[in-house]
Amino acid sequence: MNFDEIKELIEIFNQSDASKLQISKDEFSIKLEKPTASAPLQVPAYATPVAPLALPQAPCVPEAPRASESSNSSGEAITSPMVGTFYRCPSPDAPAYVNVGDKVKKGQTLGIIEAMKIMNEIEAEFDCKILEIVPSDSQPVEYNSKLFIVERI
Repeated sequence: MNFDEIKELIEIFNQSDASKLQISKDEFSIKLEKPTASAPLQVPAYATPVAPLALPQAPCVPEAPRASESSNSSGEAITSPMVGTFYRCPSPDAPAYVNVGDKVKKGQTLGIIEAMKIMNEIEAEFDCKILEIVPSDSQPVEYNSKLFIVERI
């Protein structure tokens, strides 16, 4: 049997009411089975759930005071390019990348977003002054959510 014949056979089997099918021809053999609703799922004894890794939840530095809500209207937002966990510093014992009131240059790291165990640096897209840091340290963020409110310099 060639690949197209096998593919067609699988499609026909999936659409049928049959739960098992076995075909042998010369040196070729194929066996197809559908799970039955009445049979309980057998879980091997060695399959045990793995506990998720516990990341430190304490912020690396005390929270910076938030700017007033008026900064939202006068500033420009730097948003998250992905879903993940926002961190203000590279490690729990290190200082924050930036704080409210800091002036930063284009390309300077502002924070990190961890997504799928990969640390992604968030960099300034232009020279600016940090007016507000929206998420707290170790807080989950959504795609396109505000991370920083800045003022262009």
